Amino acid sequence: MRASLLFLPALLLLGSANPLPAASPADALAPGGFRWLEEGAGDGPLYMVISIDRQMVHVYRGDRLIGQARVSTGTKGHRTPTGQFPILQKRQWHRSNLYSNAPMPFMQRLTWDGIALHAGHDPGYPASHGCIRLPYAFARQLFALTRIGTPVEVTTNRLNPALLLDPLVLGDPGHSVVTFTPANSATPRGNAMPPPAETDNGVPMLEVDPAIFGLRFVRY
Repeated sequence: MRASLLFLPALLLLGSANPLPAASPADALAPGGFRWLEEGAGDGPLYMVISIDRQMVHVYRGDRLIGQARVSTGTKGHRTPTGQFPILQKRQWHRSNLYSNAPMPFMQRLTWDGIALHAGHDPGYPASHGCIRLPYAFARQLFALTRIGTPVEVTTNRLNPALLLDPLVLGDPGHSVVTFTPANSATPRGNAMPPPAETDNGVPMLEVDPAIFGLRFVRY
């Protein structure tokens, strides 16, 4: 049985030799603030993770954090939904069909019922009707990087990617996805997985089945 993935970039990161940086107080930005990290440029799929509690977005390329910005999400009565969303539509100059023709520069649609990324005012707290407002200059540069289908994950608090598997993967008893292996083990097991790298303290490491990396499609 051939399996599919819900959020392919997240799985790719677990197999990377370069661990992702965790969010920390050092990443704090003022409302409307953003930064692009030149040292984060590299190969790999582009995707982003948005935290409602932290009012932040992290943009990744492959296993590298390449940008971060403050955002303003939906208010209590118009909450921004959490989940995984591909970018469905992009319009550089767009106006809201729902809210008084309000301008939505660099709009990137996440749902067909009105949730999108776009440039807008950030007062330092949730203030939108459900959309995710971005700093203007950040939204412009992000718009140039993304494509239709670029994955966007909206979470409650997390800014790091996570492993999410399609039920077809978990339901296939003959397909090993990941295995925890002692660091001193040198014998591949299961579907010919390579031995994990050595560690100084013998902490178990996560192996990812190489067959997973051969998948070329994403299921939403």
